[in-house]
Amino acid sequence: MKYPIVKGTFDILPQEAKQENLWKESHRWTYIEQILREEAIKYGFREIRTPIFEYTELFERGVGDSSDIVSKEMYTFLDRKGRSLSLRPEGTAPVVRAFISNHLYQGPGIYKFFYIGSMFRYERPQAGRYRELHQFGVEAIGTVHPYQDVELIDLIYQIYQRLGLKNLSISINSVGDSLSRTAYQAALLSYLTPYKDQLSEDSQIRLNKNVLRILDSKVDQDQKILKNAPLISEYLSKEAKEHFQLVLYELDQLKIPYQVEPKLVRGLDYYTNTVFEVTSGQLRTQNAIGAGGRYDGLVADLGGLDLPATGFAIGIDRLLQTMLKQNAHFPSSLKPDLFLIPMNSQATQLAFKLITQLRHKNMAAQMDLSGKKIQYGLQLANLIQATAVAVIGDDEISSGKITCKKLATRESHTFSIQHLIDNLKGWLNV
Repeated sequence: MKYPIVKGTFDILPQEAKQENLWKESHRWTYIEQILREEAIKYGFREIRTPIFEYTELFERGVGDSSDIVSKEMYTFLDRKGRSLSLRPEGTAPVVRAFISNHLYQGPGIYKFFYIGSMFRYERPQAGRYRELHQFGVEAIGTVHPYQDVELIDLIYQIYQRLGLKNLSISINSVGDSLSRTAYQAALLSYLTPYKDQLSEDSQIRLNKNVLRILDSKVDQDQKILKNAPLISEYLSKEAKEHFQLVLYELDQLKIPYQVEPKLVRGLDYYTNTVFEVTSGQLRTQNAIGAGGRYDGLVADLGGLDLPATGFAIGIDRLLQTMLKQNAHFPSSLKPDLFLIPMNSQATQLAFKLITQLRHKNMAAQMDLSGKKIQYGLQLANLIQATAVAVIGDDEISSGKITCKKLATRESHTFSIQHLIDNLKGWLNV
C-alpha cells in the first residue's frame, strides 16, 4: 500500500470484522465517552480542551526531564522559527498551563476540570500500548483536603462500576510531602549506592538524577535489589501520615476495595502524598487502566499560584479492551428505523422526501440510491440491520400506500404515505 497507517496508531471504524478488533468500533468509543462525561459532570467537573502540542519546556518542567516520558518518549520537533514543540504525552501539565494562562484562578472555589483526547508517546507498540493513546482525565485544583483525594478515587471506581467492570485491583500509597520525600530520597540513595554497578543502565542514570524513579523500574535485576530497600512509609512526616490515614479511612467507609502498595510511586515527577493505580489482570503486562494522585507543587512550579491539586487519567484504549475481555455490556450501535428501496426516479424523489421528514421527527431513516434491483437493496437493509424496510415503486405511488416489513419478525403493515410519518413510530415502538 502506498500510504500505510503510521506504526503504533489505529483507525476507529464504524464496524470491525475481526473479533479481536471490536474495541476499535466507533459506537463503543461514543458510549464510553458519554459515560465518562456524565460521571465527571455529576461530580462537578467541567470539560477543558487544550492543544495537542505545547512548548517542550512545559513537559520538561511539569513531568520531569528524568522521566521516561520526557527523556525517551516525546514527539518533539522545531517549528519554522526554531522553537521546540512537543505533542502532548499526558494531560495534566497542559491543563495546569491553561488554568494559569487563562487566569481561571480568579474565580472563587475549587477548580475542577475533565478532558478527553489523544496523547502521543514514542513507545514500542504492543497490546495496550500505542504511540497515539486516548485518555480521559480529571484535575481538581485548590484544596489540600484528603476528601478531595477520596472523591477522585470514588469517581474512578464509580465509572468502572457503571461500565460493568469486575475483578479490578486498586493499589494506593503515599509518596509523602516534600519533607518526607527529602528524608526518604537520602535513605534510598544510601541503600542503592553500593549496588550501583548491578543496577540497569536506566537506574544507574536515575541514581543521582531522581532516585525515586528506580522504584518504578520493571527490570527484574532492579526489583531484586529493591526487595529489601527502605519504604517511604517509614519516612512520612506526621502531616503526610495523617493525610494518608484519613484517605484510607474514608475509602473504608465507602467500601471501596484497595490494597496499600508501599513501592507504588507512579512515573511522573510531580506527585506528592496520595498516589493510586487501577489494574486489570486481563491485559497482562500493560495492565494499568487508570491512575493518578496528588501534585501539590505543580501549579506553582509552572508559574501559577501555590495551589494544591490532584487528578487521575484513564486509558480509554485499555479500558475498552478490558471491557470486551470481561464481556461487559455495550449498547448496540444506532440502526435505521426504516430503510426505503425506490424503484425509479419518481420513487427516489418520494423516498428522499419521506426519509427527510422521518429524520426531522427524530427517527433514523436511510434509502438505497444505487438504482440496482430490489435484492441488492434488501441486502443493504440487512447489512445495516434496519428495523424495517419498504419498497416504493409505481404501484405504491399510484395507490398512495406503502407496506413496511420488520426484518426480524417479518411482520408487515400497510400505511398511507400521507400518514406514514405520524404512525410509523408507534408501530415500530421506537
